[in-house]
Amino acid sequence: MSETNEYQPPKVWEWKKGSGGKFANINRPIAGATHEKDLPVGKHPFQLYSLATPNGQKVTIMLEELLELGESNAEYDAYLIHIGEGDQFSSGFVAANPNSKIPALMDHSTSPVTRVFESGSILMYLAEKFGHFIPKTPAGRTECLNWLFWQMGSAPYLGGGFGHFYNYAPMKIEYCIDRFAMEVKRQLDVLDRHLADNAYMAGEEYSIADMAIWPWYGGLVLGKLYDAAEFLDVKSYKNVVRWTEEIEKRPAVQRGRRVNRVWGPEEEQMAERHDASDFESKG
Repeated sequence: MSETNEYQPPKVWEWKKGSGGKFANINRPIAGATHEKDLPVGKHPFQLYSLATPNGQKVTIMLEELLELGESNAEYDAYLIHIGEGDQFSSGFVAANPNSKIPALMDHSTSPVTRVFESGSILMYLAEKFGHFIPKTPAGRTECLNWLFWQMGSAPYLGGGFGHFYNYAPMKIEYCIDRFAMEVKRQLDVLDRHLADNAYMAGEEYSIADMAIWPWYGGLVLGKLYDAAEFLDVKSYKNVVRWTEEIEKRPAVQRGRRVNRVWGPEEEQMAERHDASDFESKG
């Protein structure tokens, strides 16, 4: 690119409505609701408002894992939030999450009702409420949270960075793709080195750290994220592949990744979930 064609930022940035690629119609530089609409409320203690993106899958996997253990109080209703249609900007959703991002969880077993937003916060809330999937020793708990927060800080490079420029941007920009591909491969190497000596992220114990990381990096390895597995040579990260495939076999993971999914093969879709029997009735 010649110097004469380089973009020169203005002194004060101005929003150009409609620019920004696939999600331009819902991106905006301000917060708050765009329309009045209450959220539906079902019969269970937990009300989840989400979509089966990697961040959404974290929570449905956690809830299904709790139910797999027999924690009946973890029953939940999962309502679909169409982010492409702007459902996250309804007054009801903004009340649940002022950041207008999925997932959002409302715990109706408390008085007043407790709102929980940010996927990592939801995982911690559920782990502490039920006493599962977070190590009980101080050292184990700390290691689990180390990796949970690693994921929360790293995923924007994989999703908002690499995923955007590789898959969603209106044009392919070599510099941007190379920059974020390099960082994603570094992250995969971090995981691969750690998993060479550990069965799971927190050691020998499956935890919320695995539930946070797997939908993103496991999804990448399985070819379900950005169709970029070959481009990033994910098969070369043998320990990540082993960990990914092992977690994929868990029944709760298989159920959780279907909830609020409205794309892909029909047998993998479940727009809403209100009862355990929904999985049987929908294949």
